Amino acid sequence: MDLYALLIAPFADYAFMQRALLGGLLIAVSAGPIGVFLMLRRMSLTGDAMAHAILPGAALGFLLFGLDLIPMTLGGLIAGALVAAGAGLVARMTVQKEDAAMAAFYLISLAVGVMIVSLRGSSVDLMHVLFGSVLALNTESLMMIATITTISLATLAVIWRALVAECLDPGFLRSVSGWGPIVHFGFLALVVLNLVAGFQALGTLLSVGLMILPAAAARFWVRRVVSLCLLAIAIGMTSVFVGLLISFHLAVASGPAVILAAGTVYLISLLAAPRGVVRPSLPTQRHKVA
Repeated sequence: MDLYALLIAPFADYAFMQRALLGGLLIAVSAGPIGVFLMLRRMSLTGDAMAHAILPGAALGFLLFGLDLIPMTLGGLIAGALVAAGAGLVARMTVQKEDAAMAAFYLISLAVGVMIVSLRGSSVDLMHVLFGSVLALNTESLMMIATITTISLATLAVIWRALVAECLDPGFLRSVSGWGPIVHFGFLALVVLNLVAGFQALGTLLSVGLMILPAAAARFWVRRVVSLCLLAIAIGMTSVFVGLLISFHLAVASGPAVILAAGTVYLISLLAAPRGVVRPSLPTQRHKVA
């Protein structure tokens, strides 16, 4: 098999692969910076919880309209927003921390979503909702993903400085500006939007993968926030390309293949990067001064 047949032909010859690649690349561009800030704010598990939280809305859209991605996406967006707002209110009105409230809400949401899907669908439908199908993206889905990507990048550009300040010193931001709550809830809204975009292709359980894994891998290589975001985007885009090729040639599920590709980059970074496990433990050579 030559390189063209291996790397180019699947995307040149099949429209569904072209749509899958475009959708995946758009998600990677948007989700990469979001994942970096989730990691810097120590909210990586919050992203995972939010990915589960969108399930009831997506399942309700499925119950009412079947496997129509637009109602499922809108339902997921509403459910994610409600859970994020609910967890924030619980944290501010009770003694419970936001992460604990988020965990409680996401477990309830996951159970409710699976129950709703089981009322009408089969195990195949449940797998589609949970794990998505990037190869089934249509024009409407691509337009929605492109819109979410545009909104996310534009919003990040507006709140960038405040978001970086909140990551470094939340107390300082609160003391000099009233932007703290606005930035916090605005960022959570971006997380929900990007999870909804990822849901289109990767399902509710794997949509967080293109946020967290590229950002976590990039952290082993670079330090600056801008560099982290750019490298996370590059790793995400590469993972989409490689994962789709693996899915096509080996006839395996596309969503897990993309996430496993990103996971492989993470493991390589963990072992080989300058800030990984192996490199810092290597003995450094000391040069004697004559």
